[in-house]
Order: sequence, then structure tokens, then C-alpha cells
Amino acid sequence: MSLAYIAQAADHQELEWIDGASLSILLDGDATNGQVTVVRSRLGEGAASPLHLHRNEDEMFVVLRGAGLFWVGDERHELGEGGALFLPRNVPHAYRFVTPDVDLLTICTPSGMENFFRSAGRDVRTPRPDSWGVTMASLAAAAAAGSQEILGPPPT
Repeated sequence: MSLAYIAQAADHQELEWIDGASLSILLDGDATNGQVTVVRSRLGEGAASPLHLHRNEDEMFVVLRGAGLFWVGDERHELGEGGALFLPRNVPHAYRFVTPDVDLLTICTPSGMENFFRSAGRDVRTPRPDSWGVTMASLAAAAAAGSQEILGPPPT
């Protein structure tokens, strides 16, 4: 039998991410018995992911506020507020946001993606080292540990 998991906003782990963005881990594998990861991201204009793919997880995005460009394989799509995108595993993809204030929900099944975010990001409850930052090297190391592959820099 599965047990329900309930958490208030203050209970979510907050991570500092690329260029000072904020990620909240709403649900992880521990809370969902490995079934799903849900992350809420607050990003700024120009925030972008490298071109990458996931070997173990399907990934879904829901744009709650703002707009962005999403590269899926060889195609480029614009996704605005309320838009949703499903990415099956092993499909190369990337994104770049084009509005100043973006609120993004990321859902991954099964869980495990939270380990990538935790490895490359920084828990805001810990002291911030002077030289800390998310780099391509830290993303690549976190990706490799989580069965992801970084294929290249963010598209322009």
C-alpha cells in the first residue's frame, strides 16, 4: 500500500541553479516511492539548458508563467503560458526562455531527476562558497551520474 505525501511550500527543498535561478523540489523519489519527480523553477530571460537527453526518465514541462523556445530533436517550438510539452526518454532537447519572469513546472517519470538537480545545484540552506556556480563541467558530471548525456551547449 502506498502512503500519501503532503508538503507545504516551506517544506520543499530550494536549490540555487544556473545564473541564480531557483528550483524547488516539490516531489522526489523518497516521497513518491520512485514514481515521479516534480520541480518548480523560477527562471529569468535567457535561462537555458544545454542540449541533452535522458536515458531513464520521460520529462514533461508546463509553463505556468512566461515563454520559451524548446528544441526537440531537429525541431524548434515556442511555448507560452499554459503550454505543455512531453519529452519521451532518449529524445535530445533543450530550452531557452525569452521572457523576464518564468515559472516552470517539470515532471519526470520515474523519479531520479532530483539527484541531477541536487548534484549540480546548491541547497540554499547551506553557505554559498565564493566561487560556486553551475558550470558545464558540473552539469556534465551530474548528468553522467544520472544516466543523462550532455550533447552540446544551449542552442541560440
